[in-house]
Parts: sequence; C-alpha cells; structure tokens
Amino acid sequence: MAKGTIGVTTENIFPVIKKFLYSDHEIFIRELVANAVDATQKLNTIASSGEFKGELGDLTIRIELDPEAGALKITDRGIGMTAGEVDKYINQIAFSSAGEFLEKYKEQAAGIIGYFGLGFYSAFMVSKKVTIDTLSWKEGSKAVRWECEGDPEYTISDSDKQDRGTTITLHLDEESKEFAQEHKISGLLHKYCKFMPVPITLGKKKEWKDGKYVDTDEDNIINDVKPLWTLKPTDLKDEDYMEFYRELYPMQDDPLFYIHLNVDYPFNLTGILYFPKIKNQIDVARNKIQLYSNQMFVTDSVENIVPEFMTLLHGVIDSPDIPLNVSRSYLQSDSNVKKISGYITRKVADRLEEISKNNKEEFESKWDNLKLFIEYGMITDEKFNERALNFALFKNTDGKYFNYEDYRKAIEKEQTNKEKKVVYLYATDAEGQYQYIETAKNRGYDVLLFDSPLDSHFVSMLEQKLENSTFARVDADSIDKLISKSDVEKYEVSEEEQKRLDALFEEILPKENKYRVSVENLGDTAQPVLITQTEFLRRYRDMAALGGGLNFYGELPESYNIVINAENPLIKRIMGEKGTEAFTADNILLKQVTDLALLANNMLKGKELSDFIKRSAELL
Repeated sequence: MAKGTIGVTTENIFPVIKKFLYSDHEIFIRELVANAVDATQKLNTIASSGEFKGELGDLTIRIELDPEAGALKITDRGIGMTAGEVDKYINQIAFSSAGEFLEKYKEQAAGIIGYFGLGFYSAFMVSKKVTIDTLSWKEGSKAVRWECEGDPEYTISDSDKQDRGTTITLHLDEESKEFAQEHKISGLLHKYCKFMPVPITLGKKKEWKDGKYVDTDEDNIINDVKPLWTLKPTDLKDEDYMEFYRELYPMQDDPLFYIHLNVDYPFNLTGILYFPKIKNQIDVARNKIQLYSNQMFVTDSVENIVPEFMTLLHGVIDSPDIPLNVSRSYLQSDSNVKKISGYITRKVADRLEEISKNNKEEFESKWDNLKLFIEYGMITDEKFNERALNFALFKNTDGKYFNYEDYRKAIEKEQTNKEKKVVYLYATDAEGQYQYIETAKNRGYDVLLFDSPLDSHFVSMLEQKLENSTFARVDADSIDKLISKSDVEKYEVSEEEQKRLDALFEEILPKENKYRVSVENLGDTAQPVLITQTEFLRRYRDMAALGGGLNFYGELPESYNIVINAENPLIKRIMGEKGTEAFTADNILLKQVTDLALLANNMLKGKELSDFIKRSAELL
C-alpha cells in the first residue's frame, strides 16, 4: 500500500471544488459519465490504430445504485489506468489526459469530450468517500484501487478488479442520498447524457406483470448513441425530423420548418434547428436550443452562440469548437463564437429565402407564425435584416400577402403623397379600426395589418430601410392628411375661437387626456368628428411600452386631435349661421356626434357610455 498527498497548490482546494467548481451539484453525473465515455472512445481509437489487438466486447457504461447503502457506481470497459496514470491524472488536479491523448492519436481520435481534468473531482460535491477500481488495457497491467474521503489524503492499493476499465464508486454524503434513487438519476441521465455516443445502462427494462412492474433481462439503455444531427441529411426524411422534435419537445406543436446544420471548416458544427409556432409572447419560447459538445449536454442558454432573435428557435447545436469555461457549464467569448453565430444566421436566412422562392404558398400559410421571429431578427440583427428584406412579407387587412417589392409597385401610384413619398397605411386592430380602414379603401388605398407587439419598432426600422417611404397608422389623422395630394383646404378660425374650442372639448371629453381641436373641410361623406392620435407620438409611446429606452414618451399623457368636419351635414346643421359659436357644452347634437367619435375609438365607457345610450334613445 502506498500513501501520498494530492498535488494541489493549496490544502484548502477541496472546499473550493465542492462549493464553486459547478453551479449545480447534480452535474457530477454528467462529468463522471463523460469521463467513462472518453475512456471508451479512447479504447476504440487505440483499437482502430492497431495498437490494441484484444476483443473490445461489450462497451456499455453501467450505472448501479444502492439506495440502502447510499452508493452509486459507474463502470466502463474503456482503457483503464495503471498506477502511474492514476498518480498522474487523479492525484494532480487539472492534469487532463485528453491533451496528451489527442496529440498522440490526432489522426484517429474523435469525439473526446474531456479537456480540463477537473470533472472527476465533481464527485466530491456529493460524496463523503470516493473509490476508483481500475485495470489498464495495457498487457501485464495490475488492477489499482484509489480511495479518498474528500481531503488531500488518499491511498492507493491493489484491487481485485478482473475486467479492463474503471469503476468509480461514490459513497454519498447525507445531504446527497437522493442521488442513489433511480428516479433521480434517471432524470439527470436523461438531461445530461441522453445523446452520448456510448451506450449507457441504468438497471433493467421493466414490464407490467401480476399487477406490478418487474425487471426483465434486457438492459435499460437510456441514451441514443446516434442522434439525428449526427446522421447525413440525405439519409433522412421529413418525418424523421418531426419525430426527433417530438422527442425533444413532447408537449409542443409540430414546428414550421427545420434546418440541418453540418459544417467541418473553419470549425466543426452540427445540429438541427426548428422554427416553432411562435405566439405573440416573445419570451415564452426562449432557451429551447440545447448546446452539446461531442454529444454531451452543456447548456440551454445559448445567447452567446446565436444572435438574440434566434433564441426563439428550438433544437440542438453540437460543436467541439465552442469554447467552454473550466466547468463546461457556460460559454467563453472567442473568435469562433462570432464565426459560428454568423454561420447560423446565414443558414437560417438561406433556408427562409429558399422556402419563400420555391414554395410560396407554404411560406405564406406559415407567415403569421414566422412573422414575430423574422421581425425580431430584422430589428436586432443587421446582417439578417439585409437578407430578410428579400423574403419578408406584408399582410394586408384583406388577408393577402406581398413581398416588399411587389407591394410597393401595387400601391405607389395611388399612395404617393405630394412630397413624392410612398405612404404605407397600416392598422393594428382590423376590427377596432374598421371605419378608418373602410374610409381608406373607399379612396382606393390599401391598408396593411401590423398586429404584433414588435410592430412599433418594426415600422420605424422600415422607414429607414425603404427609400422615399413613410408609414402611417390609418387612424392617425384624416385620410386626406395621411396621404396629402395637395394642400388641404382649411376652415379658418381665429386665435380666440381656437382657444374657446380647445376649452370646450376639454370640458366635454375625458379629463385624463390632452386635446387639440381643429375645424377642417373633409368632405360631406366623412365623419362629423374624428379623433386621431399623432403617428409620431403614438408610435413612440408603443415603443416605450415594449421597452427600448423611450420611457419619456411612456410617461406623457395621452394626446389626441379632435377634427371637426365642417362639410359634414350634421356639423353644418349644428353650426347654422353662427359658425363655430354654435359649439356649446349644452348642445345635445354636438355631444352626440362627439360621443360617436369616442365610441368609434373605444374611448366611451362607464357613465358616459350609459348617458350616450340614454340620449340616443331619446333622440330617435
């Protein structure tokens, strides 16, 4: 028997490891199983080089639980270790064997996970004692046992292990006995090891017999060693991708599209990304992309590896070239990250453009679910914006779809104003803004439907990208002002009349808002009173409500324009020979047409609505 002290730079390293090495103690199972996978993959590599000439046999990694004793065993039939290798790789913390191995077998080695050499010590986060029984693949090797109770002191002795490979036994501490329970470990293996490239078994499969579940003779393999993203796209069908999605997200609707990623230069990257059916709640679908390194789960927080808008996608990304921190728990910044992010952005844009060109009907049918994702990308990512301008769609209030170029051609003749700008009219609520939409249509204009939460930001972005263009909500002003063909004939009022009108409508309208009254000639078919909100102020209030550093606008009171149509027959009747002097607070007809305008804008509520209904009945 030999004794020694683990080579560390401080004698208090174990408390540090236990507390700070990993954010979640449960991650120990990933690290230990990953080490077992590496040992197995190394043996395969040595065998393929011809250096190992023995029988590989069954390479399944076996996990055994003893709930009563509070113990957990992980056994592999990989390369094992000699006493010298135990001393080198176990007794000297952070001295990983992966680097040496990869250098020696760089032509044959693939799929080696480990780099840092700290993974094994994660066992002490949950254990009061850890033992290693190992036998090297090298001919003539003797089995070795290593024991440690979570302090720098360890012992090495002979082991009675007969089979090649390594068994790690964790004697769990009192706070961690749950990890000896099958349901707990099964859940963790499903999370961290579901796609590792070597079979992993936890007990036996069970079957229902005589009113209870009993073990069968068949191993319970918990992982898929050849997940879909490792296969060639040419060997797969659409249904294969759908089935894999259902496996990943069993409670989700089927996705709209998918992209199979496969690149080996200048970095290695595989994966499958799916476009889910996105609702109008941006954050609910975030963090659904799973990041793997050589089929080992790392994280589902991939903000640094994909652009922000792509966190709305679902799926898997696997790359050994993504830089991880020492605990392999999160990403580190590096030039490869930017390259990978750019590649993914380009592939997503390629896929969307391909579908929009080759299957226009399918693209249009799925646009309503894609819209939020694409708008988010166009607002937040300049490179994606450049590409998306070629395939993004407009949808009008009649439910028809247009690409940007075709829509401009369709409206520019009728909807170009006197400043030679094309005016894009839009509505945010087809039902609530119905009368304004119909007024625009009656003039021969078309109205777009912008009803997503991002549209206030989106409209502002489009005004910058589309030359000689401006966007106006259909209820932002009278239609003749929204698309001004010439100077609108004004109804002249004196400064004194203006003040009196402003004061009058402040009195008869809801008190919490601000109003600016004008008298205009809008034609005898236009509404008697219009209530509008300036496009600029309303848009920026909407943007402030969604966020974006515009809180100033969100704190301003609501401000509306009250437009009295002097050419409407009812207004002419009210005015008579007195003109604007006929507008008084006790004028029932004036109050009625004003309430109608409020009602049209969903601004007539409570007592005022009740009074309006009563007054209407009396006037009939």
